[in-house]
This record gives sequence, C-alpha cells and structure tokens, in this order.
Amino acid sequence: MIKRFLFAVMLFSTLLGGLAAQQNENSPYSRYGIGNLAESNFIHLQGMSGINASYADAYHINIHNPATLSYLSSTAFDMGIFARNTTLKDGKNTNNIWSGNLEYMALAFPLRNPINEIYEGVKKNHRFAMSFALMPHSNVNYNIASLDSLATVGRFTRKYVGSGGTYKFLWGNSFKYKDFSIGVNAGYLFGKLTYENRIIFLPSQFAYDDNFSTNYDIRGWLYNVGVLYGKTLNSKAIDKNKTTPVKKITLGMYANSSTSFNTTYTKYNALIQYLPGNVSVIDTIDYRDSIKGKGRLPGEFGIGMTYYNGEKHALGVNYTGSFWSKYYNEASGEKTGSLQNAYKVSLGGYFRPDYKSFSSFFKRVYYRYGVYYSRDPRIVNAAEINTYGITFGMGMPVVFQRKVSHANLGLNFGVRGTNSPISEKFVKISFGVTFNDDEWFLKRKYN
Repeated sequence: MIKRFLFAVMLFSTLLGGLAAQQNENSPYSRYGIGNLAESNFIHLQGMSGINASYADAYHINIHNPATLSYLSSTAFDMGIFARNTTLKDGKNTNNIWSGNLEYMALAFPLRNPINEIYEGVKKNHRFAMSFALMPHSNVNYNIASLDSLATVGRFTRKYVGSGGTYKFLWGNSFKYKDFSIGVNAGYLFGKLTYENRIIFLPSQFAYDDNFSTNYDIRGWLYNVGVLYGKTLNSKAIDKNKTTPVKKITLGMYANSSTSFNTTYTKYNALIQYLPGNVSVIDTIDYRDSIKGKGRLPGEFGIGMTYYNGEKHALGVNYTGSFWSKYYNEASGEKTGSLQNAYKVSLGGYFRPDYKSFSSFFKRVYYRYGVYYSRDPRIVNAAEINTYGITFGMGMPVVFQRKVSHANLGLNFGVRGTNSPISEKFVKISFGVTFNDDEWFLKRKYN
C-alpha cells in the first residue's frame, strides 16, 4: 500500500496544480490575506460541521487534532473531491458559478497492529500512530470588473484579477497512554499567488491602459500540537456484560502559535497603448524582480467535546479561533491589524441505526448532521463577513478486497457575507473514499 500511496501523492500533486489553475470559482473575498482558506476537515468531519478538536474513531483520519491518530485500529488511506455551486449577489447583479477540485489525500496507520494484542493475549496501555497528508491550504480566484468615469478622461473599466493558491504537506505523529493521547503535526507550506489590477479605457489610439501586477511565491513551515482525553462512562456495566455498548466522552484541544513564511515576489507596472492593426506600445513604469519578503500566519486553537453512545450515535460541540490580527505580508503590502481575529462554532454528530444489521445496508450507514457559524477575518467597507450553514453526510461501509472500507458523502449549505457588499450562497457536494487495511505491522504466527 505504501508504494500505491507514493504514486498517488505524485498523481495528486500533478492534478492538484492543474485543477487549481482551471477551477472557475469567482470569489471576490479571496483578494484578502492569502485567499480563501481551503476546507481542512476530511469529508466525514465535514458532514458533522467540523467537530475536529475531540472527534476520533477507529477507521477515519482527523488531521486537525493529531492526538486522535492513535485511536486508529487499522491503516486508513483517504482521498476526497468536491463540487461547489456559488451564487454571488451585489444588490444589482447575480452570478452563478460551478467549481470543483481535489480536496485532500492522506495516509495514517497505527505503528502497532491491535490484532497482535489478541494473538498475544495481552492488552497494551500505549499506542503509536503516524500520518502523511497533502492538501490545499488556500486559493485565490477572482475576476471583478466595474465601470467608472471621470470628467477629464471619460469612461473606463476597473478590472481586478487574482489566481493561484497555497498547499501543504503534513507529517503527524501520535502517542496514547491509557486515557490520554498527544500528537503533533509538522508541515511545509508552498504556493504561488498572482494579483493584477487594470484600468481599461474605451478604445482610443490616445489612451494608455494602466496595468499593475504582483506575483509571489510563498513557503514556510507549519505545525500544531493536539491533546485528547477519553473517558468511558459505563465501565462497571461493561465489566459485568462485555456486549454492553460503550458510552464515552472525549475532550480535545489543538493549537499552534504564529508561524513565519518567506516570499519572493515581482512587481510590475506598465502603460499599454493599443493601436490599429493589433499593434501595442508598452511603457514600463516600474519593474522589480526577485524581491525577498516575509510574512506571518496567525496562531490558531480549537477545543471541543464529543459524546458517544456505542456505535449508535455521537454528538459533539467545537470552537476554533485564529488570531488573524497578527497576520502580515510584505509581498501584498498587508500590515499587522489589516485583518481581524476569526472564530467558528460547530455542533454536529451522527446516527447509525444498527451497525450489525445483515438485512439492511442503510441501517449500517452513518447519517451525519451539523450546524455552524463563523466570523471571517476579512472586513469590507467596515462590515464583518459572517458565514453560517447546515451540513449533512453519509458514511457508507463497503467491502473492498475482503476488508470493510468507507465511502463518504457530504453536503454543505451556507451563506457568507449577508451584511457585506457581496453576498455568497453556496452548496458544496463532497465525496471521499477511505480504504482500511488491518494487516499492516501484523505479526504472522505462521509463514
């Protein structure tokens, strides 16, 4: 499986770069910061509105809180894609857009196979796990035009275009001892962003269009640390009857401080005059190449609690906060304080009618649900950009190579920026597959 994963990572990297350039999403708010932050919850968590600080199970990867990795009982290879329909409104105009992309790829595995404990007849109090993940971190994609006029120059068009994105590769490790677990993710951030502003005059041999562009590469290191505490609430009942469903609660938290990044950027300003016969005259006003810059990404934390009633249902609450007021970027000219601190509150869970059912497939399915509300770090015309939505999902167990794996479907209905100049209504459809394999690091009794 590891060879397949490495091949898949190479394929994923190639497709991710190509699709990032081709997706036709037009989000004006991606002009700010390093763009719109990509969804970093895997699809099973998206269906529960992202209760990522405390949710852990034996088959799915929670990349947000690395402490949850040591709860895995089998190797998990996870990959997801999405399609999104967005409706933009500015009070006068409406624009409807479809977009889509690959969402993530990850591999996680326990470093000691739990089946060995059954063979040896000894239950260990400690577990280790490791993970690798490749996924988008942010994306910039907008194309905005507005008509304007001045008495001295007449009518003209202001045009703003942005493209590109950032990506991250994460390496996670987790250690669990009895009811406590701790984990750490270390990662590398990289990408390229392009911003262009143009003033376009009506066709005239005397008019010069004004073009100003900034292109920069970004790179830096990322990390976050997580802890998780799990407590079984009905231990005495389980000791009396081993078939009693386990009722437990998990409390989790993850955090990281501000991290620095470096940029190499190019600034270009030119006047362009278009003449008859497809002839153009370019007057370069300013050109600066390979400028070194620095920036800082915000610190972030998440805290949450999840209650589980056997395999029947779970319910969790989650709060995440990020200190975007500390963000700055020399390449884009954004200074500390240009953005505000952001947060998100989520409530979600799942219901599973009967995971042991042989008569009905749909009784074994996870039915996920959730609601959320968040405040965006960006402020436009003194108005906060708030987002709220509702999520649904299905986790469908499937048999692949005589092993039980999972196909996950997620739906996200949301609204962003209702009190801002441009509002976005969106519907996001996500699909992912988690392949599970319980034979890694298995000690064979017979060869």
